[in-house]
Amino acid sequence: MENNSVRRNRRRGVLCAVAGGVFWGGSGVAGQYLLQQAGFTTEWLVTARLVLAGIILLALDAGEHGGDVLRVWQDRRNAWELLFFGVCGMMGVSYSYFASIRYGNAAAATVLQYLMPAMIVLYVAVRGRKWPSGLEVFCVLLALFGTFLLVTHGDWHALVIPLPALLWGLVSAVTGAIYTLAPKRLIRAWRAPLIVGWGMLIGGIAMAAVSRPALLCGEWTGTSLLAFLYLIFFGSVAAFTLYLGSTKYIAPSEAGVLLSVALLGASFGLLDVLGSASILATVVLLARQ
Repeated sequence: MENNSVRRNRRRGVLCAVAGGVFWGGSGVAGQYLLQQAGFTTEWLVTARLVLAGIILLALDAGEHGGDVLRVWQDRRNAWELLFFGVCGMMGVSYSYFASIRYGNAAAATVLQYLMPAMIVLYVAVRGRKWPSGLEVFCVLLALFGTFLLVTHGDWHALVIPLPALLWGLVSAVTGAIYTLAPKRLIRAWRAPLIVGWGMLIGGIAMAAVSRPALLCGEWTGTSLLAFLYLIFFGSVAAFTLYLGSTKYIAPSEAGVLLSVALLGASFGLLDVLGSASILATVVLLARQ
């Protein structure tokens, strides 16, 4: 019975990580439209996204658990971890990802963020003073190889990334590893919607304090409104909750690799199919473990 329960939890974690990755990938497309076509600024978009999504998550959690949403702050360790997660993790990954999109495009920004699984595996190995398993190393290399095929079709010169997009993309990989690892203890002790909600609200307030964005910006049309609503409800509330919730059931290194798999799932052409197959193979390998 225990083995069946473990397998069910692992399947739940895998599904959550992949679903969260799909929603997150869609947020890149929506964000690129809002930033490059509708005239939104990165600072305003990140602030509005985090604040609104954080309020929604906390309101939903309060409706289910009442005043319990404030109890997490009573412990000093919880408070410091929430602040670190909100500023360095949630705000960091949101701003750097959309800044990379702003200067480049959603595809290039996502590609650079695929370095996150390797960083997570390396961090876990260094902190635990234990060399990563052969399967983890192989899955990271396989995911990166698939990324290379999908983005360049085997030609290093085919990928042209502006320097600001490159730098912000690398920052997003680092902060993506932080937001995956930092809230793990809190999520296991409490629940993903509560921790993610506080992290988003903290990150949004910190972003507003630093950038002081205008109350409104951009060109509001039917299309931009739909893109913004998708960004809030699916690309933020659903994506972050599902992905970080997956780390309750599977290791962060696995969740990071699965995020890459989900984001690279849609492709066309022979080399695209080969790249996707290489990356999707990591799901099978990790599940068999």
